[in-house]
Amino acid sequence: MRATVLQTDIVWCHAAANREHLESLLRDAPSSDIYLLPEMFATGFCMQPGLPGVAATAEDTLEWMRQWAVRLDAALAGSLPVEADGRFYNRFFFVMPHSVEAYDKRHLFTYGGEDKVYAPGQKRVVVEFRGWRFLLQVCYDLRFPVFARNRGDYEVALYVANWPVPRIRVWDALLDARALENQCYVLASNRVGHDPVAAYDGHSRVIDPYGKVIASCVDGQEGFATAVLDRERLEAFRRKFPVLEDGDAFTFEENG
Repeated sequence: MRATVLQTDIVWCHAAANREHLESLLRDAPSSDIYLLPEMFATGFCMQPGLPGVAATAEDTLEWMRQWAVRLDAALAGSLPVEADGRFYNRFFFVMPHSVEAYDKRHLFTYGGEDKVYAPGQKRVVVEFRGWRFLLQVCYDLRFPVFARNRGDYEVALYVANWPVPRIRVWDALLDARALENQCYVLASNRVGHDPVAAYDGHSRVIDPYGKVIASCVDGQEGFATAVLDRERLEAFRRKFPVLEDGDAFTFEENG
């Protein structure tokens, strides 16, 4: 499995401009099976999803993701603000060439007021693609390890974020921890640049099950990082050191 994480600046609430810009990055990126985009990559982390340029653009952006998944013969993954049933969600779409899966962000960032405008998701979502299983997670979810705990049901955890500069050390530390404690690969895509409330410098990366960063973007710059995920090496590590089998019982019901 070949995976690429993209690190990009985001034009505030301008989905068409962000899609066009991402196309240039995707054209330059190495051929991969999956491309991971940041949280709310089409609009920025906007707390006014009802504005014309925010949730209203989700369907156009989702269609764009479908087209690029077919063009690249790969999965394209990232979150968008969407409106459904009269509520707004921070929805992580995992778009494959012929199907789409989605996860609504469970842990809303109360410090930034996200809980005041978005509804929390209720389901933990694992997606299977090309023989690999991916756990979908969004930004603040990273701080809640019980929700992400591997039950032997995934090989790769995906984290998309708008994680700001003042707390970037936390991002780095927790990504390493999620890889180590879950014996999994971690793909993490964070934005760069500025929005009306914060600055971002990326630290997007791919981490192996030993907690080693095997590919990373240049901090503070747009770009991409690509790595090959080794299934045999992962499974051999899990057999040799069966941490997952020694874990505690879970109380959070699968997918609900």
